Amino acid sequence: MSYSSLKPFMQSVGTSRALCRQCLLRLSGRQSRTIFLGRIPNPTSKLASSLQWKRPFSFTPASAASSVHFPASNSTQIGATIPQSPVKIKASWPDTSDRAVGYWLLGSSVLVFGIVVLGGLTRLTESGLSITEWKPVTGTLPPLSHGDWMQNFDKYKDSPEYRILNPNMTLDEYKFIYFMEWGHRLWGRVIGVSFVLPAIYFTARRRVTPRVARRLLGISGLIGFQGFIGWWMVKSGLQDDLFAKSGSHPRVSQYRLTTHLGAAFTVYAAMLWSGLDILRDNKLLKDPKSAIKLMEVLNSPNLRAFRGMVGVLAAMVFTTAMTGGLVAGLDAGLIYNEFPKMGSGYMPPIPEMMNEFYSQAMDKSDLWWRNMLENPTTVQFQHRVAAISTFTAICVVFAYSRLNPRVAAAMPNSVKKGMMGLTHLAVLQVLLGISTLVYMVPTHLAATHQAGALALLTGSIVLGHRVWLPKSAAQIAAKRLEEVVLKAGIKKL
Repeated sequence: MSYSSLKPFMQSVGTSRALCRQCLLRLSGRQSRTIFLGRIPNPTSKLASSLQWKRPFSFTPASAASSVHFPASNSTQIGATIPQSPVKIKASWPDTSDRAVGYWLLGSSVLVFGIVVLGGLTRLTESGLSITEWKPVTGTLPPLSHGDWMQNFDKYKDSPEYRILNPNMTLDEYKFIYFMEWGHRLWGRVIGVSFVLPAIYFTARRRVTPRVARRLLGISGLIGFQGFIGWWMVKSGLQDDLFAKSGSHPRVSQYRLTTHLGAAFTVYAAMLWSGLDILRDNKLLKDPKSAIKLMEVLNSPNLRAFRGMVGVLAAMVFTTAMTGGLVAGLDAGLIYNEFPKMGSGYMPPIPEMMNEFYSQAMDKSDLWWRNMLENPTTVQFQHRVAAISTFTAICVVFAYSRLNPRVAAAMPNSVKKGMMGLTHLAVLQVLLGISTLVYMVPTHLAATHQAGALALLTGSIVLGHRVWLPKSAAQIAAKRLEEVVLKAGIKKL
């Protein structure tokens, strides 16, 4: 390379920043120092400046320094360090989690979806109180002999449910409800083992990022705590003092049932979101330019309000499902089996909704909140209000995404399809809810309605994931593009 060819470049960047090939070769054998590689074109400078990426890049081989080329285009100044000798690279956390981890998380979420449906069937068949003990390990096997069956049956006979509701139950009838509850508990054990052990393996082998490792730890802890919540719920239906009031029905506490349902929905949402996140990152990073392009599209100001609306919709769907847990715990679906009216009006009489029967304080200070959570009439009414409000909100957001020209133009096709799918699921769920109520909660409709609630939450999570900004993937993609540009410049010197 002649001086005449280097002269224009040295004038543009300054002689203090330009080094010839021989100088670079000498530097490769000396003490490590930082040199400037001139001005290298950076295709991601616009995005990088917005995200404030200011980090030098290091490379090890001394031979790379002998082939550095310095294009004279305008861009950011990048520093590079040439070490004295090769450095051993220690095992570290990856930038992205393995794609297999994403598929495993989605499979785990399917198992959680199934146990939610099975749990609904267990409740609808009144099987949840058939096993009166909690044996996490030894309870894995069902009774294997006639004597074992009779021993478990005798324990069930001591429960309030048997004495009040099933005093004439036979052993064969007991076996049916036993296997329903046993299957539900066994499925929970399978979920725990099939999640915790692979989570330990993936983390130990560094096949996940630190952020995903923390998520796996949190989900594992919540799965273990969910088993405790399940027994805590069942235990509430085995206590005689809960049925001291006249007309009380042997059932588990609606508070504990809703807590159990909410924890299951939370575990499911965490698994689904994490799995989708990993798979999207791996897909985008196959083509870093597409990742940055998607980031720019989703970062449009026209989608900012829509993104917030989707988050509100997901919260409304979750809240409506929790009010449904209160309805299930109180058997509130067995009254006012008509729609849209409740009796002679669109809402029950106020005295019935704020009945003093449910107040326990002498000054009636708990009248309002106890009726909201313990009065079947009030609980069904608020579930109706929550469901209608959520359905209306979904329809409004759908119309906003279609009728607002700026939002419709900025919205990717995947987001449009997600919004359409969520709207369809909402319509289906409303029809299932009305049918379940009008036909007085038949088992097949009620179980499908509960599954529909989780499916609607799934739709809102998928939509939210498609419209949320893939910041981590965009950062990694920009970094990789900068490295590609740097290497391209090095090879040409």
